[in-house]
Amino acid sequence: MIPSSATTPATGQPHGEDQELARRIAAGDRSAFELLIRRNNRRLYRLARAALRDDAEAEDALQEAYLSAYRAIGEFRGDAALATWLSRLVLNQCLGRLRRHARREKVIPMVASSGDDAMEHDYPAPDDDAPDRAFARTELRGLIERQLDRLPKTFRLVFVMREVEEMSVEETAQCLDIPEATVRSRHFRARSLLREALAREIDLAGRDLYEFGGVRCDRIVQGVMARLDRESAGKA
Repeated sequence: MIPSSATTPATGQPHGEDQELARRIAAGDRSAFELLIRRNNRRLYRLARAALRDDAEAEDALQEAYLSAYRAIGEFRGDAALATWLSRLVLNQCLGRLRRHARREKVIPMVASSGDDAMEHDYPAPDDDAPDRAFARTELRGLIERQLDRLPKTFRLVFVMREVEEMSVEETAQCLDIPEATVRSRHFRARSLLREALAREIDLAGRDLYEFGGVRCDRIVQGVMARLDRESAGKA
């Protein structure tokens, strides 16, 4: 039985278990390291994705952070939750990548932007058919992700931590090394900006509801004319 007296907010794992897991990894226990990865993968990927706005970059950054964690796990002392310690490593990895990208862009002008200025937005229409509902959810999720990617990084990270991963204000502040009051204000601002952006997209999509034209227009015209022809033939 692993002794413990406190529990981490995000993962529900006791601090004592964190230290035992770290000890096993430091001793070369690969199964313990795999457990650590699987336990934190989704949360840490979301943080990396929020910071970098690119799926492949986020995966690469996460792998690098895990390797750094494996090499430095002996330094973990349990002052913070293991999940918080890992989050800081991931964010440091992401910030390093962003700084390198910024330096490269100063030397070599980038032809393509991050995609902020060339995004398409679709609003899914509800339907009772299960496959269509799944498709609609995918489209809606894509819309939300695109709008989230357009938020400033400082707001984006706080939003993902608080809303997506349901991290506490305290833990979010620890991960980002900012005051709790700043977490609250950025979270509020991020929600407001995202809500406004989504409202604009819905307004634009509403103008195209039940779009009429093309094949549908031709079909109705042909149907009406055919009925007129039949009525005229019946009167003759």
